[in-house]
Amino acid sequence: MDFKTPHRTRIKICGLTREADIDAAVQAGADAIGFVLYPKSPRFVSPERAAALAARLPAFVTPVLLFVNASPEFIAQGIQAVPHALLQFHGDETPADCVASGRPFIRAARIPTGDAGAAFDLLKYAQDFAAAQAILLDAHVDGYGGGGQSFDWTAFPWSHPLLNAGYRLVLSGGLDAANAIDGISRVRPWAVDVSSGVEVSKGIKDHEKIHRFVAAVRAADASPSCPA
Repeated sequence: MDFKTPHRTRIKICGLTREADIDAAVQAGADAIGFVLYPKSPRFVSPERAAALAARLPAFVTPVLLFVNASPEFIAQGIQAVPHALLQFHGDETPADCVASGRPFIRAARIPTGDAGAAFDLLKYAQDFAAAQAILLDAHVDGYGGGGQSFDWTAFPWSHPLLNAGYRLVLSGGLDAANAIDGISRVRPWAVDVSSGVEVSKGIKDHEKIHRFVAAVRAADASPSCPA
């Protein structure tokens, strides 16, 4: 391992609703910005609003459209509004539902918190959604994400080839600047995803928390316990 060239964990900041928060996330070094197209979420934005916010993103910062059990028609609206977006399916979608979009996608695995987490068959889940660009690991909470809760990071065999932690996993669920280093060191994901951990209130981001979170991820990358 060459500690002079540490792995660079990619960073997605999700649930943005305001122009100022977009600008702050980009300035801090975010690689992807998530827009929640789930009407029941307090972080909901319409496809049109997502398009207006995504227009502020510079090249190489990826917009991600998050859907929860959405109709094909609504998914098509989102794709039309933000045609270069990556899709994220965060509900009860089947593999066929996800592939039907015809677009690259991330699939969220909603892992139970507490002792029940160990019973979640993550290996089978990753196999079922082999067509996904990545598996996003989130805690199972009411409201489909953004609940600020973590699952047990020690419950799964992260080195298993099927998980392929070097590039296929996105760690989410209750992350913030205080626990990012521990989470990255244990799971060794390709990317991390944060929402509530950088907020003042739901959908309203704290710019200082964003910067602290990014700094914590970079510190984790520089740690000898993380892969090169």
